[in-house]
Amino acid sequence: MNVRPAAVAGSFYPADPKRLREMVQGYLAEQITEPVVASASQSRASLPTMPKAIIAPHAGYVYSGSIAGSAYRQVAALAGQVERVIMLGPAHTLAIQGAATTSAHIFQTPLGDVAIDSEALKQVQMLPQVQVLDAAHVREHGLEVQLPFLQETIGQFSLAPFVVGLSNPEAVYELIDTLWGGAETLIVISSDLSHFLDYEAAQQLDEATCAAIEQLQPEAIAREGACGRRPIQGLLLAAKKRDLSVTTLDLRNSGDTAGSKERVVGYGAWAFGER
Repeated sequence: MNVRPAAVAGSFYPADPKRLREMVQGYLAEQITEPVVASASQSRASLPTMPKAIIAPHAGYVYSGSIAGSAYRQVAALAGQVERVIMLGPAHTLAIQGAATTSAHIFQTPLGDVAIDSEALKQVQMLPQVQVLDAAHVREHGLEVQLPFLQETIGQFSLAPFVVGLSNPEAVYELIDTLWGGAETLIVISSDLSHFLDYEAAQQLDEATCAAIEQLQPEAIAREGACGRRPIQGLLLAAKKRDLSVTTLDLRNSGDTAGSKERVVGYGAWAFGER
């Protein structure tokens, strides 16, 4: 049994299961009526009753856990329905071409084991942009930090994980589309937004990225607008082709949550569903 152990437990989130569960449940219980940075491009009044996809941030929980919680509150409605999660995030630790998946059978967190969906991975290994590269996952935090939220909201599920490097939106879209599935499948895109700008500059750039997401315009996301720009772009193409609606759930930065406002990282959460 090939196991990928938790790499950032004890740094990005608590290694103790009780403390981790309490922290995640605390973020899920928070109620935020309006993002700190509000976009004028759409109303937040209507949410998809059953989200097909979400975008959530992946920083240390003290920085972005509250924003991630706003996305996973929507996912909680899918408990008992979702059987597999297709997850894509950027490559932080290794420069790669295309999308790297894993040969592991299990991803571990302090809350337990998550089974890898080997059948889903077989479906996409014929695609030229997909490769099996365990080295891309060994120290990667972007996917791992999403797992405790999923474990606390939908319980048991299988995972098809992909770290995305240099790729074009159409190639990422093809990967997502191949594994789209039905109500049993949830798509999770892991991404932070702007990095290390001052507070006001970050707000402006994050608002522009938010508008691009809300308007399903992948080409409008600036290179520095999101570390997971390529996975987001692939999802936006899929949402556009399938006529999904998108709702902004939260849009803040580390200056709002746990840090100074001199150099901040932006975070956002979105839910996608049928109109």
